[in-house]
Amino acid sequence: MRYKPLLIFVILLSVFMAACDRKTTTLTISGSTTVLPVVSRAAEHFRSVEELRIIVNAGGSGVGINQLGEGKIDIAMASREITQSEISRYSGVEFVTHSIGKDAVVPVVSSEIYAAGVQALSFAQIGEIYQGKISNWLELGGPDREILVIDKEGSRGTRHVFMDIVMGDKNAKAPGADLVMGSNNEEQTAIVQSDAAIGMLSHAWLNQDINGLSIRMQDGSLIAPTIDNIVNGTFPIIRELYLITNGKPQGKGKAFIDFVLSPAGQKIVEQSDYVSIFY
Repeated sequence: MRYKPLLIFVILLSVFMAACDRKTTTLTISGSTTVLPVVSRAAEHFRSVEELRIIVNAGGSGVGINQLGEGKIDIAMASREITQSEISRYSGVEFVTHSIGKDAVVPVVSSEIYAAGVQALSFAQIGEIYQGKISNWLELGGPDREILVIDKEGSRGTRHVFMDIVMGDKNAKAPGADLVMGSNNEEQTAIVQSDAAIGMLSHAWLNQDINGLSIRMQDGSLIAPTIDNIVNGTFPIIRELYLITNGKPQGKGKAFIDFVLSPAGQKIVEQSDYVSIFY
């Protein structure tokens, strides 16, 4: 019985050391749902070769950047640039961005609308839809059907990039919007379930039920949202995808980012329907 206190001490010490070990071998990543597929697949592969616990959560670019600024995560995922207000808010944080690939933000419509003949729009037409000035597809050569306008939450990187290019203001209001969605997955589902929707999605989220519109340029030419046009830079709504750290990455965080930037990691980027940084 005289050894019981020592035994308790050893058990408690073991628990403490195990907790410390878990903390030092856990990498926390959060942010953009656009970057999420790449990071999730890379994390799955990385876990198989490294003794590392990787926790990946979505929430949007703004959420990831804020959590990094507050010291809650190790790496933020973002599909847009860091804003000056974010830099000012976290003046003690040294945001370091690591570009891991390229993507296009695409104006998308329900397959029924695309099949009915609306396959290209100008920025001016898209802007008038989101401003509520155009509310029926008939006005754009489509069926006599009210437009279901889907916007994204203000913190989403996809919205920042889309509104900045289409309307000249990343924080532009959208009084014509009927729904405000969060993740790409949520918006994709809403568009599939509608026969009259328009929205904005990452190129990787297009499928047979969601068609990306070509952009009608001022000279009348049409530019389709294809991988080739993303690679050659002609599609007009292109953005970089980022992993962001507080200062230069260290240890396991650096090893993970290095893996994503390696040929094997960039293959995952391409398998996720994005464009590798090697192009």
